[in-house]
Amino acid sequence: MNFRTDLAVEAAEVHKNINGLEVSEKKYGSSVVVEMCIKSSEAAQKIGKPQGTYITVTVPPLTDYFRVDDERIRILALQIGKLIPKKGLVLVAGLGNTDITPDALGPKAADNVLATRHISEELTKSVGINNFRPVSVLKPGVLGKTGIDVSETLSGAIKKINPVCVIIIDALASRKLSRLGCTIQLSNRGISPGAGVGNARPLLDEQTLGIPVISIGVPTVVDALTLVNDIVQDLHPEPPSFGQQSKISTEGKHMIVTPKEVDLLISRAAFLIGTSINHALQPNFSPEELQSLTS
Repeated sequence: MNFRTDLAVEAAEVHKNINGLEVSEKKYGSSVVVEMCIKSSEAAQKIGKPQGTYITVTVPPLTDYFRVDDERIRILALQIGKLIPKKGLVLVAGLGNTDITPDALGPKAADNVLATRHISEELTKSVGINNFRPVSVLKPGVLGKTGIDVSETLSGAIKKINPVCVIIIDALASRKLSRLGCTIQLSNRGISPGAGVGNARPLLDEQTLGIPVISIGVPTVVDALTLVNDIVQDLHPEPPSFGQQSKISTEGKHMIVTPKEVDLLISRAAFLIGTSINHALQPNFSPEELQSLTS
């Protein structure tokens, strides 16, 4: 059976000795950062991801309480800084549907990002907060509500304001229950909105949008097929029979599973991502200073 996942690190786990794949791991306190570089077409084909850089940050559960000075913010901001251009206007887009809690990560994270493009240099100097990098924030909504595809909204905004890159935030799907709410994936290869729940929209990447696209996401759902497979594998290490596979696939085909504390997970993951983006884009200011400006 094939199990759906948006995480490159999970897609690579089922293969061994892949030519053209470079993986490094570094520990920061209670967090672990795995950087995976797909450098060959062979590796890209096996893993099912385009060539590029994929950074997976594993942290303590995001449902745990944390403050604006939490180490996870500093660590995530450091990884974001590796992928974005050092200067120029940045567009941040939060994708998702606020009416569906597991899919609300993008818009809620965007609410925590400090928009500064509209603030004049004279104004920032007069209040003593100069040296802001220009940032625009967009919540495109979903096609079913707006009648406009995300790719069309972003293309129009990019053409009008001319950013040097776009940071896209979206909820992801994992193939492991253990990764829900404690994993953040970053990539410089864009994103396919809705892919995690089987409703993929046009790919958003440098080729389609014309500028570098950095994606940030947290897995908030697991396929029901994956949930059943995990349980079956724990109880019976042998692969399920053909009949069992058929029954599992039929009954779980259109179902996804999310944690019962998903409201708290989304709220705190959105705060972490939004605050980390602020810290990465405005390194001259402390997380506490930036938080005071977004509160």
